[in-house]
Amino acid sequence: MEGTVDTGLADVAYGLFEILLNRELRERGTYLFERVEKEEDFREDFEEIFGIFQADYPELAKALVESCGGTAALYTMLREGEGVVPGRTTRMYWIIQDAPDFRPGAVDDERGGKWLIFIDRDHADEIWRRIRDATADGRLGISAKVSTAKTNPESRDERVVIYVHTTDWEDEDDVMRVREVLRSLGIDQRIGYKRNLETYHGEYSEKGKKVTFYSA
Repeated sequence: MEGTVDTGLADVAYGLFEILLNRELRERGTYLFERVEKEEDFREDFEEIFGIFQADYPELAKALVESCGGTAALYTMLREGEGVVPGRTTRMYWIIQDAPDFRPGAVDDERGGKWLIFIDRDHADEIWRRIRDATADGRLGISAKVSTAKTNPESRDERVVIYVHTTDWEDEDDVMRVREVLRSLGIDQRIGYKRNLETYHGEYSEKGKKVTFYSA
């Protein structure tokens, strides 16, 4: 039907735009989350960056604008926490924060792995804020990501999940260093560390089957 917005295309467009937005804002001095949480007006930067996106991906930009009701509405969504606060994010399944020295592809390397943290939704936004800030400061792992309020048909748990990635599962000192930082951030419960090897082999938690390499 003419005028109908392809929501799948619009969501892909939003994801790509937010990657560009975060990268460009960081190059201009601060992350998106810093600007949102400080309630800064970054409309001028937003419009410049959207212009770049529109020039490179005109069809995606059109789908995104139509799905939001205009660039002003998109900007308002961002100011209200879309893509920053897990509980307020409905356009994408994950929010990702990389460390300053992040190397592209590092989280997918076979030597890598991640701590898995499951949290009730009532506490997820605050816990994510702490983990995100520590990651952005270079005090935690190489990257972290959190599930959002967008309903994920592949989700196996009603709780929010946070992944904290490290470079090398064999580097036990580093893996446990990250665990201690997480403990200092309020993650007191026992959590598991899963190697990428198990993920690539399609091994997931089942009754009587252990898929975590470390537990602490």
